[in-house]
Order: sequence, then C-alpha cells, then structure tokens
Amino acid sequence: MISSLRGTVAHVDSDAVVVEVGGVGLLVAVTSQFARQVHVGDVVLVHTTLVVREDSLSLFGFSTRDELAVFTLLLSVTGVGPKSALGVLSTLTVPQISDAVAGDDDAPFRRVSGIGPKTAKLIVVQLAGKIAAPAATANGNVGGRAELAPQVVQALVGLGWSERVAVEAVDGVIESTADLTTHSVPSLLRLTLAALGPQRTESLRG
Repeated sequence: MISSLRGTVAHVDSDAVVVEVGGVGLLVAVTSQFARQVHVGDVVLVHTTLVVREDSLSLFGFSTRDELAVFTLLLSVTGVGPKSALGVLSTLTVPQISDAVAGDDDAPFRRVSGIGPKTAKLIVVQLAGKIAAPAATANGNVGGRAELAPQVVQALVGLGWSERVAVEAVDGVIESTADLTTHSVPSLLRLTLAALGPQRTESLRG
C-alpha cells in the first residue's frame, strides 16, 4: 500500500497531478482544490490510497489525513465510487461534510455532481456516527497545515536555506506539533525557523 508520497510536481491537470519520486512520475487523482494550489516544481507531501480494480490501479491523493480518512469512509457508502468520493471532497470541506452528516442534512451532497438524492441520503445515513468534526482554530480554519508547506518552503529558500533542508524542517514541524496556531503561513514559518535554531543557521544554509 502506498500511503504517502513526497516529491516534485511534474505536471498538473484539473483533477490530477504527476508527482516525481526518485525519477518515477506517479499519476495521482486529486481534488480540484489541491490541483489549483500546486504548481510544477513544487515539492509536495501527498497522503494517498491505492484503489484496485480489475482493470486498473489508481492512486488518489490528499493534502491532509482528514481528507484521506473521509475519502475512505465515503467509499464504504453504497453507490459511491472513487470518482464520486473525490467529487464530494472537491465540492465540500471535511468540516462541511461532518456538519452535514451530524445534522442529518443531505442537501450539501445533492449539490455534488454525480450524486443523486438517493445516494446523498445514503451518505448521511451510513456515515452517521463514523465521522467526527475536527477541532476548529480560533479563526475558524480547520486542518490543512500540510497545504501551507510549499509556501513556507519557498520562504525558507528565499531566506537562504536549501530546498532539501527547508522541506525536511517544515515536514518535521508539521508532524511533531499539534499546535493549532500553525494554521497560517507566518506561524508555521516562525515555528520552522525556531526548529532550525539560530545556532544551526550557518551550517544548514546553501
């Protein structure tokens, strides 16, 4: 099972990206939001799941583990396939999905292309009690620290660190802290600079 990829974006479509890892380009189906946020040359961390069909092996990727978890739950709903599940996550955020399920409201799902009234109701019924709303930050943002990583990496490179060091430092901060104040580029950059440490600045630059 391929659970995540870290590599350079080699190509971007409206619903897929090619991530080059170790000289191999892997095609990953992604949400429309993810595709809009990345550019060729960006170093990205993508949380993935491999969907196996009789005639295909397809990778689906997400910027957060919350999105990946919801995608997996959606696949358990009768009548929802990978493309439909990806469509839900391209239209609704994880908090919106959670709120709709908790409120027994299938209207948001009916607005998703390819999801009919019957399937929308099944999503609400079959996911009831299985999906919890993530904790919100003070400004209402939820999840998505990994989405900020490319911008912070670019800022660090601009300050003189190598891309390799910048990527490793940002990933380390994201993985090691649950501090909800990291839901902005400035706060994540500040934490990453603190992790690099002033005493290590000269040795890690270049």
